Amino acid sequence: MVISGFPRRLMCTAFVVLTLIAWPPGGWVQAADAPAAPAAAPAPVAADGGAAQPILKKGDRLAIVGDSITEQKLYSRYMEDYLTACMPHLELWVIQLGWGGESAGGFLNRMNDDLLSFHPTVVTTCYGMNDGGYRAYNEDIGRNYGNAMKALVTRAKGAGALVVVGSPGAVDTEFFRGVKPEIYNDNLAHLRDIDRKLAADEQMVFANVHDAMIKTMEAAKAALGKGYPVCGRDGFHPSPNGHVIMAYAFLKAMGLDGHIGTFTVDMNGSAKATDGHKVLSAADGKIEIESQRYPFCFYGDEKNPDSTRSIVPFVPFNNDLNRLMLVVENLKTDKAKVTWGKETRSFTRDQLAKGINLAAEFPENPFSEAFRKVDEQVAQEQAFETTMIKTLYRSLGAFQGCLDDEEGKAAIKTLRARLVAKQEALRAAVRAAVVPVRHTVTIVAE
Repeated sequence: MVISGFPRRLMCTAFVVLTLIAWPPGGWVQAADAPAAPAAAPAPVAADGGAAQPILKKGDRLAIVGDSITEQKLYSRYMEDYLTACMPHLELWVIQLGWGGESAGGFLNRMNDDLLSFHPTVVTTCYGMNDGGYRAYNEDIGRNYGNAMKALVTRAKGAGALVVVGSPGAVDTEFFRGVKPEIYNDNLAHLRDIDRKLAADEQMVFANVHDAMIKTMEAAKAALGKGYPVCGRDGFHPSPNGHVIMAYAFLKAMGLDGHIGTFTVDMNGSAKATDGHKVLSAADGKIEIESQRYPFCFYGDEKNPDSTRSIVPFVPFNNDLNRLMLVVENLKTDKAKVTWGKETRSFTRDQLAKGINLAAEFPENPFSEAFRKVDEQVAQEQAFETTMIKTLYRSLGAFQGCLDDEEGKAAIKTLRARLVAKQEALRAAVRAAVVPVRHTVTIVAE
Protein backbone atom coordinates (compact mmCIF):
# COMPACT_ATOMS: atom_id res chain seq x y z
CA MET A 1 0.00 0.00 0.00
CA VAL A 2 1.28 3.48 -0.88
CA ILE A 3 -0.01 6.39 1.16
CA SER A 4 0.20 9.74 -0.58
CA GLY A 5 2.47 12.18 1.24
CA PHE A 6 3.71 9.54 3.76
CA PRO A 7 7.54 9.80 3.97
CA ARG A 8 9.33 6.49 3.48
CA ARG A 9 10.92 6.61 6.95
CA LEU A 10 7.56 7.01 8.66
CA MET A 11 6.09 4.31 6.45
CA CYS A 12 8.87 1.94 7.48
CA THR A 13 8.45 2.81 11.16
CA ALA A 14 4.73 2.20 10.96
CA PHE A 15 5.31 -1.08 9.15
CA VAL A 16 7.75 -2.26 11.84
CA VAL A 17 5.28 -1.36 14.61
CA LEU A 18 2.52 -3.18 12.75
CA THR A 19 4.47 -6.33 12.10
CA LEU A 20 6.02 -6.61 15.57
CA ILE A 21 2.68 -6.67 17.36
CA ALA A 22 1.08 -10.10 17.53
CA TRP A 23 -2.28 -10.46 15.82
CA PRO A 24 -4.67 -12.19 18.22
CA PRO A 25 -7.12 -14.80 16.96
CA GLY A 26 -10.44 -13.33 15.93
CA GLY A 27 -9.16 -9.84 15.08
CA TRP A 28 -9.60 -6.83 17.34
CA VAL A 29 -11.86 -4.15 18.68
CA GLN A 30 -10.36 -0.68 18.73
CA ALA A 31 -10.80 1.11 22.04
CA ALA A 32 -12.12 4.22 20.36
CA ASP A 33 -14.82 2.18 18.65
CA ALA A 34 -16.10 0.60 21.88
CA PRO A 35 -19.51 1.77 23.11
CA ALA A 36 -19.32 4.71 25.49
CA ALA A 37 -20.08 3.99 29.14
CA PRO A 38 -23.23 5.45 30.71
CA ALA A 39 -22.85 8.42 33.04
CA ALA A 40 -21.20 7.52 36.33
CA ALA A 41 -23.62 7.10 39.23
CA PRO A 42 -22.76 8.61 42.62
CA ALA A 43 -20.89 6.19 44.88
CA PRO A 44 -22.27 5.44 48.38
CA VAL A 45 -19.39 6.30 50.69
CA ALA A 46 -18.39 5.42 54.22
CA ALA A 47 -17.23 7.87 56.88
CA ASP A 48 -13.60 7.62 55.76
CA GLY A 49 -14.53 8.49 52.17
CA GLY A 50 -14.10 4.94 50.89
CA ALA A 51 -16.94 3.04 49.27
CA ALA A 52 -19.67 1.86 51.64
CA GLN A 53 -20.23 -1.17 49.41
CA PRO A 54 -18.27 -2.85 46.60
CA ILE A 55 -18.06 -0.56 43.60
CA LEU A 56 -16.74 -3.08 41.08
CA LYS A 57 -19.23 -4.92 38.89
CA LYS A 58 -18.73 -7.88 36.59
CA GLY A 59 -17.07 -6.78 33.37
CA ASP A 60 -15.91 -3.38 34.64
CA ARG A 61 -13.02 -1.64 32.88
CA LEU A 62 -10.47 -0.42 35.43
CA ALA A 63 -7.70 2.08 34.63
CA ILE A 64 -4.94 2.78 37.16
CA VAL A 65 -3.53 6.29 36.62
CA GLY A 66 -0.62 8.12 38.20
CA ASP A 67 2.97 9.35 38.07
CA SER A 68 6.30 7.50 38.31
CA ILE A 69 5.17 5.68 41.44
CA THR A 70 2.39 4.15 39.37
CA GLU A 71 4.82 3.54 36.50
CA GLN A 72 6.90 1.41 38.86
CA LYS A 73 4.17 -1.14 38.14
CA LEU A 74 4.06 -2.52 41.67
CA TYR A 75 0.94 -1.34 43.50
CA SER A 76 -0.89 -1.49 40.18
CA ARG A 77 0.38 -5.05 39.72
CA TYR A 78 -0.71 -6.10 43.20
CA MET A 79 -4.13 -4.60 42.57
CA GLU A 80 -4.49 -6.48 39.30
CA ASP A 81 -3.20 -9.68 40.94
CA TYR A 82 -5.84 -9.38 43.63
CA LEU A 83 -8.73 -8.45 41.37
CA THR A 84 -7.88 -11.28 38.97
CA ALA A 85 -6.85 -14.17 41.22
CA CYS A 86 -8.84 -13.42 44.37
CA MET A 87 -11.95 -12.16 42.55
CA PRO A 88 -11.97 -13.94 39.17
CA HIS A 89 -15.78 -13.83 39.02
CA LEU A 90 -15.60 -10.09 38.28
CA GLU A 91 -13.95 -10.72 34.89
CA LEU A 92 -12.41 -7.26 34.85
CA TRP A 93 -10.41 -5.52 32.14
CA VAL A 94 -7.46 -3.66 33.69
CA ILE A 95 -4.81 -1.26 32.39
CA GLN A 96 -2.11 0.81 34.15
CA LEU A 97 -1.24 4.23 32.74
CA GLY A 98 1.59 5.51 34.94
CA TRP A 99 3.93 8.20 33.58
CA GLY A 100 7.14 9.24 35.36
CA GLY A 101 7.46 12.86 36.45
CA GLU A 102 3.80 13.60 35.80
CA SER A 103 1.52 15.93 37.72
CA ALA A 104 -2.28 15.96 37.73
CA GLY A 105 -2.21 18.90 35.34
CA GLY A 106 0.18 17.08 33.03
CA PHE A 107 -2.14 14.10 32.82
CA LEU A 108 -4.94 16.31 31.52
CA ASN A 109 -2.91 16.83 28.33
CA ARG A 110 -2.97 13.11 27.50
CA MET A 111 -6.17 12.09 29.23
CA ASN A 112 -8.41 11.88 26.17
CA ASP A 113 -6.09 9.65 24.12
CA ASP A 114 -4.46 7.61 26.88
CA LEU A 115 -7.46 7.09 29.17
CA LEU A 116 -10.85 7.98 27.78
CA SER A 117 -10.25 6.25 24.44
CA PHE A 118 -10.38 2.97 26.40
CA HIS A 119 -13.81 3.80 27.88
CA PRO A 120 -12.98 2.89 31.51
CA THR A 121 -15.84 2.46 33.95
CA VAL A 122 -13.61 2.86 37.04
CA VAL A 123 -10.47 4.99 37.30
CA THR A 124 -8.02 5.21 40.20
CA THR A 125 -5.77 8.28 40.42
CA CYS A 126 -2.60 8.82 42.43
CA TYR A 127 -1.06 12.26 41.99
CA GLY A 128 0.34 14.89 44.34
CA MET A 129 3.91 13.74 44.87
CA ASN A 130 5.20 15.92 42.02
CA ASP A 131 2.41 18.50 42.35
CA GLY A 132 3.71 19.44 45.80
CA GLY A 133 6.93 20.74 44.29
CA TYR A 134 9.13 19.10 46.97
CA ARG A 135 8.89 22.13 49.22
CA ALA A 136 6.70 23.46 52.01
CA TYR A 137 3.00 23.78 51.25
CA ASN A 138 1.54 27.08 50.12
CA GLU A 139 -1.84 28.15 48.79
CA ASP A 140 -0.66 28.27 45.17
CA ILE A 141 0.32 24.61 45.35
CA GLY A 142 -3.05 23.68 46.76
CA ARG A 143 -5.01 25.79 44.29
CA ASN A 144 -3.14 24.45 41.24
CA TYR A 145 -3.45 20.86 42.40
CA GLY A 146 -7.11 21.22 43.31
CA ASN A 147 -8.00 22.79 39.97
CA ALA A 148 -6.17 20.07 38.02
CA MET A 149 -7.72 17.24 40.02
CA LYS A 150 -11.19 18.75 39.70
CA ALA A 151 -10.77 18.97 35.93
CA LEU A 152 -9.56 15.36 35.83
CA VAL A 153 -12.44 14.01 37.91
CA THR A 154 -15.03 16.09 36.08
CA ARG A 155 -13.85 14.88 32.69
CA ALA A 156 -13.67 11.23 33.75
CA LYS A 157 -17.07 11.45 35.45
CA GLY A 158 -18.58 13.00 32.34
CA ALA A 159 -17.23 10.09 30.29
CA GLY A 160 -19.07 7.63 32.55
CA ALA A 161 -16.26 6.59 34.88
CA LEU A 162 -16.45 6.30 38.66
CA VAL A 163 -13.24 7.80 40.05
CA VAL A 164 -11.37 6.51 43.10
CA VAL A 165 -9.52 9.69 44.03
CA GLY A 166 -6.30 8.53 45.63
CA SER A 167 -4.33 10.88 47.83
CA PRO A 168 -0.58 11.15 47.32
CA GLY A 169 1.47 8.72 49.35
CA ALA A 170 4.21 9.82 51.74
CA VAL A 171 7.95 10.38 51.85
CA ASP A 172 10.21 8.29 54.01
CA THR A 173 11.00 9.82 57.38
CA GLU A 174 14.59 8.55 57.22
CA PHE A 175 15.55 8.48 53.54
CA PHE A 176 13.89 11.51 51.94
CA ARG A 177 16.35 14.28 51.02
CA GLY A 178 15.56 17.92 50.33
CA VAL A 179 13.22 19.66 52.71
CA LYS A 180 12.72 17.90 56.01
CA PRO A 181 10.49 14.82 55.62
CA GLU A 182 7.96 16.20 58.10
CA ILE A 183 7.64 19.40 56.05
CA TYR A 184 6.94 17.56 52.80
CA ASN A 185 4.61 15.08 54.45
CA ASP A 186 2.68 18.07 55.77
CA ASN A 187 2.45 19.36 52.18
CA LEU A 188 1.19 15.96 51.00
CA ALA A 189 -1.32 15.91 53.86
CA HIS A 190 -2.78 19.19 52.58
CA LEU A 191 -3.11 17.64 49.11
CA ARG A 192 -4.75 14.60 50.72
CA ASP A 193 -7.38 16.88 52.22
CA ILE A 194 -8.02 18.46 48.83
CA ASP A 195 -8.55 15.00 47.34
CA ARG A 196 -10.88 14.00 50.16
CA LYS A 197 -13.05 17.10 49.70
CA LEU A 198 -13.07 16.74 45.92
CA ALA A 199 -14.24 13.12 46.14
CA ALA A 200 -17.01 14.10 48.55
CA ASP A 201 -18.11 17.08 46.44
CA GLU A 202 -18.23 14.99 43.27
CA GLN A 203 -19.79 11.95 44.99
CA MET A 204 -16.81 9.82 44.07
CA VAL A 205 -14.67 7.50 46.23
CA PHE A 206 -11.61 8.61 48.24
CA ALA A 207 -8.57 6.38 48.88
CA ASN A 208 -6.44 7.61 51.78
CA VAL A 209 -3.05 6.38 50.60
CA HIS A 210 -1.16 9.02 52.62
CA ASP A 211 -2.43 8.06 56.05
CA ALA A 212 -2.07 4.34 55.34
CA MET A 213 1.60 4.85 54.48
CA ILE A 214 2.34 7.18 57.41
CA LYS A 215 0.69 4.86 59.95
CA THR A 216 2.30 1.71 58.58
CA MET A 217 5.71 3.37 58.28
CA GLU A 218 5.64 4.36 61.94
CA ALA A 219 4.81 0.82 63.03
CA ALA A 220 7.30 -0.87 60.69
CA LYS A 221 10.21 1.39 61.66
CA ALA A 222 9.43 0.94 65.34
CA ALA A 223 9.75 -2.82 64.90
CA LEU A 224 12.45 -3.13 62.22
CA GLY A 225 14.45 0.04 62.77
CA LYS A 226 14.70 3.46 61.16
CA GLY A 227 16.86 1.99 58.40
CA TYR A 228 13.91 -0.04 57.08
CA PRO A 229 12.65 2.07 54.13
CA VAL A 230 8.89 2.09 53.59
CA CYS A 231 8.70 4.89 51.02
CA GLY A 232 11.81 3.84 49.15
CA ARG A 233 15.55 4.26 49.42
CA ASP A 234 15.26 7.56 47.53
CA GLY A 235 12.57 8.60 49.98
CA PHE A 236 9.52 8.65 47.67
CA HIS A 237 9.59 5.68 45.25
CA PRO A 238 8.50 2.79 47.49
CA SER A 239 9.97 -0.68 47.32
CA PRO A 240 7.54 -3.62 47.07
CA ASN A 241 6.74 -3.28 50.77
CA GLY A 242 5.39 0.27 50.36
CA HIS A 243 3.44 -0.66 47.26
CA VAL A 244 1.59 -3.32 49.26
CA ILE A 245 0.32 -0.49 51.47
CA MET A 246 -0.79 1.50 48.42
CA ALA A 247 -2.60 -1.48 46.91
CA TYR A 248 -4.29 -2.09 50.25
CA ALA A 249 -5.50 1.53 50.44
CA PHE A 250 -7.03 1.43 46.95
CA LEU A 251 -8.61 -2.02 47.27
CA LYS A 252 -10.02 -1.19 50.69
CA ALA A 253 -11.46 2.07 49.34
CA MET A 254 -13.28 0.08 46.66
CA GLY A 255 -15.47 -1.45 49.35
CA LEU A 256 -14.27 -5.03 48.91
CA ASP A 257 -15.29 -7.26 51.81
CA GLY A 258 -12.12 -9.38 51.76
CA HIS A 259 -13.86 -12.74 52.11
CA ILE A 260 -12.00 -15.16 49.85
CA GLY A 261 -13.78 -18.25 51.16
CA THR A 262 -14.65 -20.42 54.16
CA PHE A 263 -14.09 -24.16 54.65
CA THR A 264 -16.18 -25.67 57.42
CA VAL A 265 -15.09 -29.11 58.63
CA ASP A 266 -17.19 -31.24 60.93
CA MET A 267 -14.90 -33.74 62.68
CA ASN A 268 -17.77 -36.20 62.54
CA GLY A 269 -17.07 -36.54 58.81
CA SER A 270 -18.64 -33.81 56.64
CA ALA A 271 -17.33 -30.58 55.13
CA LYS A 272 -18.59 -27.66 53.06
CA ALA A 273 -17.14 -24.65 51.26
CA THR A 274 -18.39 -21.27 50.07
CA ASP A 275 -18.63 -20.05 46.47
CA GLY A 276 -15.44 -20.29 44.46
CA HIS A 277 -14.42 -23.53 46.19
CA LYS A 278 -15.65 -27.12 45.92
CA VAL A 279 -15.17 -29.94 48.43
CA LEU A 280 -14.05 -33.05 46.53
CA SER A 281 -13.81 -35.38 49.52
CA ALA A 282 -14.03 -35.30 53.30
CA ALA A 283 -13.25 -37.99 55.86
CA ASP A 284 -11.56 -38.24 59.25
CA GLY A 285 -10.65 -34.57 59.42
CA LYS A 286 -9.08 -34.52 55.97
CA ILE A 287 -10.69 -32.58 53.13
CA GLU A 288 -9.66 -32.16 49.51
CA ILE A 289 -10.79 -28.95 47.87
CA GLU A 290 -10.70 -27.47 44.38
CA SER A 291 -10.54 -23.67 44.42
CA GLN A 292 -11.23 -21.15 41.67
CA ARG A 293 -10.48 -18.21 43.99
CA TYR A 294 -6.98 -17.70 45.35
CA PRO A 295 -5.84 -15.96 48.52
CA PHE A 296 -3.34 -13.16 47.92
CA CYS A 297 0.17 -14.55 48.43
CA PHE A 298 3.20 -12.70 49.80
CA TYR A 299 6.83 -13.57 49.20
CA GLY A 300 10.35 -12.95 50.44
CA ASP A 301 12.32 -12.28 53.59
CA GLU A 302 10.45 -10.99 56.62
CA LYS A 303 12.80 -8.03 57.11
CA ASN A 304 13.69 -7.07 53.55
CA PRO A 305 11.89 -4.01 52.09
CA ASP A 306 12.10 -5.61 48.65
CA SER A 307 9.88 -8.36 50.04
CA THR A 308 6.11 -8.05 50.09
CA ARG A 309 6.02 -10.29 53.16
CA SER A 310 8.06 -7.93 55.36
CA ILE A 311 5.28 -5.32 55.61
CA VAL A 312 2.43 -7.75 56.31
CA PRO A 313 2.61 -7.54 60.15
CA PHE A 314 2.05 -3.78 59.98
CA VAL A 315 -0.81 -3.42 57.50
CA PRO A 316 -4.20 -5.17 57.96
CA PHE A 317 -4.19 -6.63 54.44
CA ASN A 318 -4.91 -10.21 55.51
CA ASN A 319 -7.61 -9.25 57.99
CA ASP A 320 -9.42 -6.76 55.78
CA LEU A 321 -8.91 -8.17 52.28
CA ASN A 322 -7.55 -11.70 52.43
CA ARG A 323 -9.64 -13.98 54.61
CA LEU A 324 -9.62 -17.65 53.64
CA MET A 325 -11.17 -19.17 56.73
CA LEU A 326 -11.07 -22.67 58.20
CA VAL A 327 -13.78 -23.47 60.76
CA VAL A 328 -13.65 -26.78 62.65
CA GLU A 329 -16.72 -28.14 64.42
CA ASN A 330 -17.08 -30.98 66.95
CA LEU A 331 -13.40 -31.20 67.86
CA LYS A 332 -13.26 -33.36 70.98
CA THR A 333 -9.78 -32.36 72.18
CA ASP A 334 -8.43 -29.03 73.42
CA LYS A 335 -6.06 -28.65 70.47
CA ALA A 336 -5.49 -29.91 66.95
CA LYS A 337 -2.75 -29.77 64.35
CA VAL A 338 -3.66 -28.32 60.98
CA THR A 339 -1.62 -29.22 57.91
CA TRP A 340 -2.04 -27.20 54.73
CA GLY A 341 0.49 -27.77 52.01
CA LYS A 342 3.92 -28.44 53.51
CA GLU A 343 3.34 -26.67 56.82
CA THR A 344 1.69 -27.80 60.06
CA ARG A 345 0.54 -25.56 62.89
CA SER A 346 -1.24 -26.17 66.18
CA PHE A 347 -4.44 -24.33 67.23
CA THR A 348 -6.81 -24.46 70.17
CA ARG A 349 -10.34 -25.74 69.89
CA ASP A 350 -11.69 -22.23 70.48
CA GLN A 351 -9.54 -20.79 67.71
CA LEU A 352 -10.69 -23.43 65.27
CA ALA A 353 -14.34 -23.07 66.26
CA LYS A 354 -14.19 -19.31 65.64
CA GLY A 355 -12.20 -19.82 62.45
CA ILE A 356 -8.55 -19.31 61.52
CA ASN A 357 -7.39 -17.38 58.48
CA LEU A 358 -5.37 -19.85 56.44
CA ALA A 359 -3.92 -17.06 54.29
CA ALA A 360 -2.44 -15.37 57.35
CA GLU A 361 -1.39 -18.46 59.27
CA PHE A 362 0.28 -20.24 56.33
CA PRO A 363 2.33 -17.72 54.31
CA GLU A 364 3.72 -20.54 52.17
CA ASN A 365 0.73 -22.50 50.99
CA PRO A 366 -0.65 -24.55 48.09
CA PHE A 367 -1.54 -21.37 46.16
CA SER A 368 1.91 -19.77 46.32
CA GLU A 369 3.23 -21.12 43.03
CA ALA A 370 -0.02 -20.64 41.11
CA PHE A 371 -0.30 -17.06 42.38
CA ARG A 372 3.28 -16.36 41.32
CA LYS A 373 2.46 -17.44 37.77
CA VAL A 374 -0.49 -15.04 37.66
CA ASP A 375 1.75 -12.25 38.93
CA GLU A 376 4.32 -12.98 36.21
CA GLN A 377 1.62 -12.65 33.54
CA VAL A 378 0.43 -9.37 35.06
CA ALA A 379 4.00 -8.04 35.04
CA GLN A 380 4.32 -8.84 31.32
CA GLU A 381 1.01 -7.16 30.55
CA GLN A 382 1.79 -3.99 32.48
CA ALA A 383 5.29 -3.72 30.98
CA PHE A 384 3.70 -3.71 27.52
CA GLU A 385 1.17 -1.10 28.60
CA THR A 386 3.95 1.31 29.54
CA THR A 387 5.62 0.81 26.16
CA MET A 388 2.29 1.08 24.37
CA ILE A 389 1.27 4.35 26.01
CA LYS A 390 4.61 6.14 26.39
CA THR A 391 6.24 5.15 23.09
CA LEU A 392 3.93 3.68 20.48
CA TYR A 393 0.86 5.83 21.15
CA ARG A 394 3.11 8.91 21.16
CA SER A 395 4.54 7.93 17.77
CA LEU A 396 1.09 7.46 16.33
CA GLY A 397 0.11 10.87 17.60
CA ALA A 398 3.06 12.36 15.73
CA PHE A 399 2.01 10.53 12.57
CA GLN A 400 -1.52 11.81 12.94
CA GLY A 401 -0.28 15.38 12.95
CA CYS A 402 1.40 14.81 9.58
CA LEU A 403 -1.42 12.94 7.86
CA ASP A 404 -4.73 14.54 7.01
CA ASP A 405 -5.90 12.25 4.21
CA GLU A 406 -8.35 9.41 4.74
CA GLU A 407 -5.87 6.70 3.82
CA GLY A 408 -3.37 7.94 6.37
CA LYS A 409 -6.01 8.20 9.08
CA ALA A 410 -7.11 4.64 8.31
CA ALA A 411 -3.53 3.39 8.66
CA ILE A 412 -3.15 5.07 12.05
CA LYS A 413 -6.49 3.66 13.18
CA THR A 414 -5.31 0.20 12.19
CA LEU A 415 -2.08 0.58 14.14
CA ARG A 416 -3.93 1.77 17.24
CA ALA A 417 -6.26 -1.19 16.93
CA ARG A 418 -3.32 -3.57 16.80
CA LEU A 419 -1.90 -2.10 20.00
CA VAL A 420 -5.26 -2.42 21.73
CA ALA A 421 -5.55 -6.00 20.51
CA LYS A 422 -2.14 -6.87 21.92
CA GLN A 423 -3.08 -5.45 25.32
CA GLU A 424 -6.38 -7.33 25.26
CA ALA A 425 -4.54 -10.57 24.44
CA LEU A 426 -2.12 -10.06 27.33
CA ARG A 427 -5.01 -9.34 29.70
CA ALA A 428 -6.72 -12.53 28.51
CA ALA A 429 -3.51 -14.45 29.25
CA VAL A 430 -3.57 -13.08 32.81
CA ARG A 431 -7.10 -14.33 33.36
CA ALA A 432 -6.27 -17.69 31.77
CA ALA A 433 -3.41 -18.10 34.25
CA VAL A 434 -5.92 -18.37 37.10
CA VAL A 435 -6.41 -22.13 36.97
CA PRO A 436 -8.20 -24.23 39.61
CA VAL A 437 -5.95 -25.31 42.49
CA ARG A 438 -6.49 -28.62 44.28
CA HIS A 439 -5.32 -28.68 47.87
CA THR A 440 -5.80 -30.64 51.07
CA VAL A 441 -6.43 -29.52 54.64
CA THR A 442 -5.82 -32.08 57.38
CA ILE A 443 -6.94 -31.65 61.01
CA VAL A 444 -5.50 -34.07 63.58
CA ALA A 445 -6.66 -33.95 67.20
CA GLU A 446 -3.92 -33.58 69.79
